[in-house]
Amino acid sequence: MCLVLFNYISFCLFRTELYSYTEEPEFSLNRDYFEEDFKNHVKGRRWMELSMEEQRAYVMRLLDALEVTDRDKRLKVARAILYLAQGVFDECDTETDVLYWSRHNVFLLYDMGIFTALLELLSMEIDNNQACSSAVRKPAISLADSTELRVLLSIMYLMVETIRVEMEGDSPERKAAREAFKAELGSPLYNGEPFALLLFTMVTKFCSMNAPHFPMKKVLLLLWKTILFTLGGFEELQEMKVRMREQLNLPPLPEDSIKVVRNMRAASPPASAMELIEQQQQQKRGRRSRRPLVKQDSLDTYNERDPFKNDDVRDEEDDPEDMDSGIEGEVDPLDRDVIIQPPPPPPPLRPPTERLSFPKGLPWAPKVRYILFLVHTVFSFFLMFYSDTDTLVGLPRPIHESVKTLKQHKYVSIAEVQIKREEELQQCPMTMGEEEVEEIPAEILYLGMLPSLSQYVIALLKLLLAAAPTSKAKTDSINILADVLPEEMPITVLQSMKLGIDVNRHKEIIVKAIAALLLLLLKHFKLNHIYQFEYVAQHLVFANCIPLILKFFNQNIMSYISARNSICALDFPHCVVHEMPELTAESLEAGDSNQFCWRNLFSCINLLRILNKITKWKHSRTMMLVVFKSAPILKRALKVKQAMMQLYVLKLLKIQTKYLGRQWRKSNMKTMSAIYQKVRHRLNDDWAYGNDIDARPWDFQAEECALRESIEKFNTHRYDKNQNSDFTPVDNCLQSVLGQRVDLPEDFHYSYEMWLEREVFSQPIQWEGLLQA
Repeated sequence: MCLVLFNYISFCLFRTELYSYTEEPEFSLNRDYFEEDFKNHVKGRRWMELSMEEQRAYVMRLLDALEVTDRDKRLKVARAILYLAQGVFDECDTETDVLYWSRHNVFLLYDMGIFTALLELLSMEIDNNQACSSAVRKPAISLADSTELRVLLSIMYLMVETIRVEMEGDSPERKAAREAFKAELGSPLYNGEPFALLLFTMVTKFCSMNAPHFPMKKVLLLLWKTILFTLGGFEELQEMKVRMREQLNLPPLPEDSIKVVRNMRAASPPASAMELIEQQQQQKRGRRSRRPLVKQDSLDTYNERDPFKNDDVRDEEDDPEDMDSGIEGEVDPLDRDVIIQPPPPPPPLRPPTERLSFPKGLPWAPKVRYILFLVHTVFSFFLMFYSDTDTLVGLPRPIHESVKTLKQHKYVSIAEVQIKREEELQQCPMTMGEEEVEEIPAEILYLGMLPSLSQYVIALLKLLLAAAPTSKAKTDSINILADVLPEEMPITVLQSMKLGIDVNRHKEIIVKAIAALLLLLLKHFKLNHIYQFEYVAQHLVFANCIPLILKFFNQNIMSYISARNSICALDFPHCVVHEMPELTAESLEAGDSNQFCWRNLFSCINLLRILNKITKWKHSRTMMLVVFKSAPILKRALKVKQAMMQLYVLKLLKIQTKYLGRQWRKSNMKTMSAIYQKVRHRLNDDWAYGNDIDARPWDFQAEECALRESIEKFNTHRYDKNQNSDFTPVDNCLQSVLGQRVDLPEDFHYSYEMWLEREVFSQPIQWEGLLQA
């Protein structure tokens, strides 16, 4: 029952975000075009009353009508198809019925080949130079300039998102259709490239100002869902990681990271200076505060807890799972009311003889990346250098125990195996032979993105910058509001407020789609091959992704998380099923009843994860965090009471603590304690007491250059098939060369005698030239 409810809520949310509030009049327009055509061919009946064969026959007739040359007629047919994909809402009484018929119709449309026909129309619209040139010349672009593109992208998005989500009770035919559609989208079937590359091309064309009328929100949402469908979500990634470790004969993972983060509890944020001053004033007045002072100690969820307190009731009743669903990285809508809650009241005291409550274990299993200190230890004991770091003869017993503990927790990642394999291929190309590369969707996508990867990354970051709430409007900036601004600007206060909410919501959805898309690409490329991940990450760094994300968080993050830029009455399918209530300025200003915006929380978590991935184990990029003064920005983000967001903030603080100086660590001991309790331990990492000398700025540029050289070697030997390498084998055997089969044209045997006379017998042989060669 919970899974069905979650899928229902997810369906509503995804369809809601697809449409802007200014598109609301088009819902009835789609219905009118469908009913006009439907009544002419099926008289006196409704869509729900038709049999499956009759429905297939009508969809086939719509498919034939899509091939007409008249642009207006083609648009009307496309709107009728969109109405079917939206669930024939005029014949439904509830939102559940709309979602049911939408799912039914989408599978029917896919089975009849509608997606392929829409793809051809989309390619035509992308290459429509007349529409692009007219949009460039326009001083102001509105919703009307992207009508055809919005209709096509809406149908394709509904098809991808509906077929992607698996529901309980799906028939074997639907499961087979899902797998076929997934393989179709991930394969290079569309002009020799995956479908995602066509959408990437739309993004770069829009950011280069050549097509300012493209509806970027719909493009980004469709691109995100396509990548999510073809490559897989976070749970699929975890399963793929487990299988790959088995293939490489590596030990299994110590834990499931998704489950660990789900079970983590959100900590109360540290008190601000204003809260401390306010409480001191109340104490001076002799009044007790209604809300207890939340010290920074509250980040230490159990360290400051009285060991004699009973935690049974609190753990069972008040333990919120402030975590995303794990399937697409979305925050579970069922948990939306437990975020940003005041801390629960402390449980009553019990006598110490009744029960003792001891601290729980750490959430993560400790890891050891390298065991390198043995050489220095042996050298200090015997004043000599051992090449065998496993030799422990003569060392004290504590050293033996330390080494045993380190070896028990040593973790060899897939990336380390891939790097070692790549080094062997570079050193012994003849011995190792040619590498066999499995044609999985991630590999196909990377190969297609490789020639223009830098353009794709820069375009996505440009859109992220334009949609960030901290960005100021400039005359030369990208206009991302082309698909939200109406033809006629508002004239009343109510219309202006509605448009303002719509614009803010539009930007939030763009940020959400870009953050989720970049995170998915980084995670899948890292699993496929570490140098693919490093190539994308290096392009992100060179395009100033680190300061951009820090600029995004350099705002009132609590206001952004709790923003109410939504109008529930205008959300689809609510607005087409229920009667529209009267909107007033007061109702718009009040917003919805949710305490936080799950969309913005999801975006913030993904941006933190991206920042963590591109800076992890990279000292040069860690120093960029220090130089850009990220510590106070990240500490302000700890105010959001959400377990997963706090975890990635603490991770980013951990990697730079050794560079922040002793005074910073001394004045932020409670944050250091929270890092100790929530972030995974690296047993040989000196993050908590590292000296400032460890920051060697003269090594940073060399580190990036060495990484770039390794990436270029990887891309060259794997993907550059036309390289003139010294190791390319050459066949010098005359008999072998003459014995090779050569494919000749079909008409060659008719004129081969003339060819011999012209090219062989009549041409003198330059014997001296041959000898000199």
